[in-house]
Amino acid sequence: MLLFSAAIVLGLVFLILSADRFVDAASVIAQRTGLSPLIIGMLIVGIGTSAPEMLVSALAAMQGNPGLALGNAYGSNITNIALILGLTALLSPIPVQSGILRKELPVLCIVTAASIGLLWDGHLGFIDSSLLVVALLALMVWLVRTGQESSDTFTEEAEANARAHLPKMSHTGLMLFLSLAVMMAASQALIWGAEGLAKAAGVSDLVIGLTVLAFGTSVPELASSLVAARKGQHALALGNVIGSNLFNTLGVVGIAGLISPSVVEPDLLTRDLPVVAALSLSLFVIGMGWRGRMGRINRVEGVILLAVYVGYIATLASGL
Repeated sequence: MLLFSAAIVLGLVFLILSADRFVDAASVIAQRTGLSPLIIGMLIVGIGTSAPEMLVSALAAMQGNPGLALGNAYGSNITNIALILGLTALLSPIPVQSGILRKELPVLCIVTAASIGLLWDGHLGFIDSSLLVVALLALMVWLVRTGQESSDTFTEEAEANARAHLPKMSHTGLMLFLSLAVMMAASQALIWGAEGLAKAAGVSDLVIGLTVLAFGTSVPELASSLVAARKGQHALALGNVIGSNLFNTLGVVGIAGLISPSVVEPDLLTRDLPVVAALSLSLFVIGMGWRGRMGRINRVEGVILLAVYVGYIATLASGL
């Protein structure tokens, strides 16, 4: 078990470091091709923080391990809302001022409900996965157009964040290739360690995906959200979580299903997906605000979200 644990830790470390380099290189290339800072901030950087989930789930699906793939995707969604937003709100309450994010909140609920509907028959097939990927592409186009048509706190913070990811780099193409290669190797080590640890401890791959992999691959979102909150960039902190959850639900699950259509474990349907749905709905209720009041995730709600995360992990642990 020590060897498997070491593989998980080293895999996570190199995965996070290489993902950061990958975002830097991709941002430079995007700038050189003439993309606006807004598009770089909302898409390149946003997708980059979800790259660990995508690679880990894709490789897990290629190796015929849907439990790790789906557990990683939906477990990351739970971690993003309950743990990351909970910690961020404790650090600094998050006002929901951005009109773009207020439009994305109901979209997140709709997307979550749709993905659960597609999986409810207990099978993630080619058609299901294709619908998810097509929806992701349509969502990306809508997001960019919405950002270009209206400028608010989120678009301003996204552009500022993009500029921070545009370092002067030589041999950018080589850096992009090397960082991607390291990400793939680190993901492979992470999956090997997770599978070995699950077998050695007698834990299902789904639970490992929902906990160890989900937390590890969510570290980039955790870091970026906490940094954004400390800088007063509340819209960016919330946008990181919403964007990551949308990408996980549509892109990560969709790509994993395209690679390897699979049977969905009953526990995911009856235990984990309802938690994802409840958290997404609660984020919508808190974030939208009511009776003319601006949405706001305050410290009390942050504590509640953290309590939900602790309770969820305890529930998983009690079933071992």
